[in-house]
Amino acid sequence: MKKRITDMFFLMAGAFLFALAVNLFVIPNDLAEGGVTGITIILYYLFHWSPGLMNLILNGILLLVGYKFLDRTTTVYTIIAVIFNSLFLHLTESWSIASDELWVNTIFAGVFAGLGIGLIVKVGGTTAGTVILARLANKYLDWNISYGLLFFDLIVAFSSYFIIGPQGLMCTIVLLFVGTKTMEFIIEGLNPKKAVMIISSKQDEIAKQVIEKMDRGVTVLSGHGYYTKNPKEILYIVISKQEVPMLKKIVRAEDDIAFITIHDVRDVFGEGFIELSKS
Repeated sequence: MKKRITDMFFLMAGAFLFALAVNLFVIPNDLAEGGVTGITIILYYLFHWSPGLMNLILNGILLLVGYKFLDRTTTVYTIIAVIFNSLFLHLTESWSIASDELWVNTIFAGVFAGLGIGLIVKVGGTTAGTVILARLANKYLDWNISYGLLFFDLIVAFSSYFIIGPQGLMCTIVLLFVGTKTMEFIIEGLNPKKAVMIISSKQDEIAKQVIEKMDRGVTVLSGHGYYTKNPKEILYIVISKQEVPMLKKIVRAEDDIAFITIHDVRDVFGEGFIELSKS
């Protein structure tokens, strides 16, 4: 229950921040957005239709079409996020901020939008629209959610060129990029993890140093060289980005011809990291 209440708070906060991005920075500066919000803004520029109402209608249609591709929790959280997003878009429609610096407003639009969507996605929801497409691309194509969203958003943003003009489109692209990086930061955090695989003839010495000096677990995988058929033991270690230099130093000291591969890791659960029960 405590987690559900916390999730509701983040869904509301995310929806509110996203609404501020649209009403304080995007519309007053004749910018565009991606996804369904981008379409609602285009409709606002052309016909002065309420972005909040159109957001609710269009996302409702998309949810009816795409709900079967989402799990139950994601669907419920998405419905809540869409309702609050539409409500806050309506309630903040008359809000304004005293700033006429286009590029400053562009950057803040991206930051607020990225924060809002990031908070919603982090707890398992979506803002529907292209976020649903991005989550489906992540699920079935293993796309990064942030960049999947940027891809689909750019398609909508480019369609607004004839309404907002070249400068507006350039600012919108910057807005979407800033939003993507901000959302990535919110979802993945300050401390991204790295998975390291080490092939060395001194694997025992390296593993011992990693355990003693870095206090990290080491998993040993069995393998063999395809050409030589010689058996090899491969060390698999998950560490933080900041620990990479120390690991390289340990390996270099023990075996300066060791073979190392380092991979980005999206999520890490288990002992020494985040407990799976709290994810």
